[in-house]
Amino acid sequence: MDRNGTPPPRHRVVVLALDGLLPFELGIPHRIFDRAKDAEGFRLYETVTCSIRQPGPVRTDSDFSVLVEHGPEALATADTVVIPASHELGPVYEEGRLTDELAAALALVRPGTRMVGICTGGYVLAAAGYLHGRPATTHWAMAEHFQRVFPKVEVDADVLFIDDGDVLTSAGVAAGIDLCLHIVRRDHGTAVANEVARRTVVPPHRDGGQAQYIQRPIPEAQLATTRTARTWALARLHEPIQLRDMAEQEAMSVRTFTRRFREEVGVSPGQWLTRQRIERARHLLESTELSMDQVAHDAGFGTAQSLRQHLQSALGVTPTAYRRTFRAGAAI
Repeated sequence: MDRNGTPPPRHRVVVLALDGLLPFELGIPHRIFDRAKDAEGFRLYETVTCSIRQPGPVRTDSDFSVLVEHGPEALATADTVVIPASHELGPVYEEGRLTDELAAALALVRPGTRMVGICTGGYVLAAAGYLHGRPATTHWAMAEHFQRVFPKVEVDADVLFIDDGDVLTSAGVAAGIDLCLHIVRRDHGTAVANEVARRTVVPPHRDGGQAQYIQRPIPEAQLATTRTARTWALARLHEPIQLRDMAEQEAMSVRTFTRRFREEVGVSPGQWLTRQRIERARHLLESTELSMDQVAHDAGFGTAQSLRQHLQSALGVTPTAYRRTFRAGAAI
């Protein structure tokens, strides 16, 4: 809110609904972005849905249609365009070519608009040229076909989502939630994103580099889990934590613990620990005035230099720049 009591302008998200859309994925942007609020309780995003035709019904892949109240002209007002999955992409899917109607609609998007594709929505971005020479992902079952249709896209089938700055893509279904939460976190910080996740009853953060699917995601019922070790580690991130220390919490050998941990979480214990420390550092940078040395200590990185290296690697920014960005956003 400014000095006159006026709330900040909302970031406008326009969701493009195409025939054959998946209702679940169509609802993800609305569910996530519309629940993001600032410290004063003002909504940070405005989310609207549009069609490539004039307002009217759009077919879904289920036994009902959705009534869309905006035509393609809404795309010209977008700060971010989200394209959810569709099972009726026609020449986009088969030949990597936009229909005339879809091309005309996308031509209305302003230069510099952030583009987001959920699952097969990435096909539309690729056909429109947004992914030429850039990394992207899609549902793992479509990845080989995606690469074949769009050979100039750097397809990575092993991740939940990819953030390439102004163009972002995700795998299918729940990975769309992860990507939208990531965007909220990127725009407004971990506190806002975590509150959205809490209200949506989903995990606050699954890293984009996490595997899309794990062959044995749930251990057999009679086997112990690694939950106790994770809880133990989260309570002492500021301390040095060795792999053997975590294994001891579950009375397992290091080898067994490492295997079980990867089965349950999808990453190695070391990767998980680093990510938790990065999240702790982000929270401290956003919400405290602690020095960089103290943030590094409390997050378990030891030194400010180590903190800088890890944050730069994970987020592409320095701790100082990260703090400045989100402190500035909070002051609006």
